Amino acid sequence: MTEIYYLFIFILCLISIFIIRPINPISRIHLPPSPPAIPVIGHLHLLTSTLYKSFHSLSSKYGPLLFLRFGSSSCLLVSSASVASEIFKTYDFVFSSRPIFAFADKLPYGNSGFITAPYGDYWRFMKKLCVTELLGPRQLERSKSIRDEEIKRFLLKVFENAHRSKEIDVGAELMKLTNNVTCRMVMSSRCSEKDDEAERIRELVKESFELAAKLCFGDVLGTLKRLTFWVYGKQAMDVSRRYDELLERVLKEHEEKKGRRIGGVENEERDLMDILLEVYQDDKAEFKITRTHIKAFFMDLFIAGTDTSAEAMQWAIAELINHPEVFIKVREEIELVTGNNRLVEESDMPNLPYLQAVVKETLRLYPPGPVTTRECRQNCKVRGYDIPAKTAVAINLYAIMRDPDSWDDPNEFRPERFLVSLKEQYKLEDNQNDTKGQNFNFIPFGAGRRGCPGTTLAFNLMNTTVAAMVQCFNWKVSRDGKGVKVDMHSGPGMSLSMAHPLISLPVVNFDPYGSM
Repeated sequence: MTEIYYLFIFILCLISIFIIRPINPISRIHLPPSPPAIPVIGHLHLLTSTLYKSFHSLSSKYGPLLFLRFGSSSCLLVSSASVASEIFKTYDFVFSSRPIFAFADKLPYGNSGFITAPYGDYWRFMKKLCVTELLGPRQLERSKSIRDEEIKRFLLKVFENAHRSKEIDVGAELMKLTNNVTCRMVMSSRCSEKDDEAERIRELVKESFELAAKLCFGDVLGTLKRLTFWVYGKQAMDVSRRYDELLERVLKEHEEKKGRRIGGVENEERDLMDILLEVYQDDKAEFKITRTHIKAFFMDLFIAGTDTSAEAMQWAIAELINHPEVFIKVREEIELVTGNNRLVEESDMPNLPYLQAVVKETLRLYPPGPVTTRECRQNCKVRGYDIPAKTAVAINLYAIMRDPDSWDDPNEFRPERFLVSLKEQYKLEDNQNDTKGQNFNFIPFGAGRRGCPGTTLAFNLMNTTVAAMVQCFNWKVSRDGKGVKVDMHSGPGMSLSMAHPLISLPVVNFDPYGSM
């Protein structure tokens, strides 16, 4: 199907040569280098179904800063830490917006989301609210009990399967964990218990990514871009409707809960959705948000906080299965700290540097969002090249963190590369949300003012969950009764997911609950 899709796009582009006006050559400015292109379609033929690998191949051959053209649209491709530092640090404000792709307004909640919002009052207000009410140090400490409870529920489910000698889909179970953590932190409910909403959300997130990739091809068709929406418009409306049904129900539940509080029940703590509803109803609020803004914001949290973390943890367990010597080393480190008398805890993480190194090495090799985007707000120069305003920018984090100029044996899983002194370790962690002091060769969650504000939460959850999975279980992957290694191929698309689900048999090593 993928080959047929690209053939379809290619034919449309050839037809459009007689309809689309030729792009005026920009002869008076000094653009970055560009690979050889084909008239009309530009560099479209160089893309495959795995975008970050296509970009990686181009940068490996032609350099770390490239100007690419895809049909009627253009893009600046950044693929090295040194160039990324100019985007994320030197010119952070200039590149602080996101590009708006074709038919973005037809995706769920259009351009009302926090992640895709242009840099401005709305984005600043929502980021401030997100950090102060959800992701700040005090808020993360307060929500620690939620993460502990959900990890326990996850482990008890795995113990149940282990005692029945039943394999589990590791990624699917981790998705339920991350989804429940997100739901409880932002709306005080566990979504996975209601009609398997975790799986529904997982499917909606997956469909949204796939749909965005298809619709954005409208940008290459110029005046013919309407054809893309004719093909995928019905699917876009369907995904929007299902998202809206789910989030509208949650909003109404919170409005009813607020009504009960007004009626005299004041002992319930407010969650983030309660706070957003109060802002929505406050005529004197710093920024007047709409009901659509609230839904879009929570959709962003689902996308950023569920599937990405679950995929990263799945990659980590897969690498540990394939590297038993690393697995043993992690377990021994955990046992030295816990005495194997209790379950490893989030507060133990500073004393588990090798475990942290395993998680960081996993994120280096498999960043949740392998390509992050920006847009140039005004004309500027990068490395002596002219970058016109409104130019879309793709920063290939996958290529940056596998760059042989920054990393020895960049494609090898070697956690030891992250083992540093305790003082440097704390410095690195303190700077995870800040560009100061960074070398920009390890940026799994992006950087600068548009970097992921949930970095600390992601590390906390991933470190603790992976540690518990190693401490409590041995993970067996077999085929026809024979032990095999996990297939580490990634799937197609814009995200970095495993091509095949990790199906594994958990074998109990340590049971802190005495569950059976």
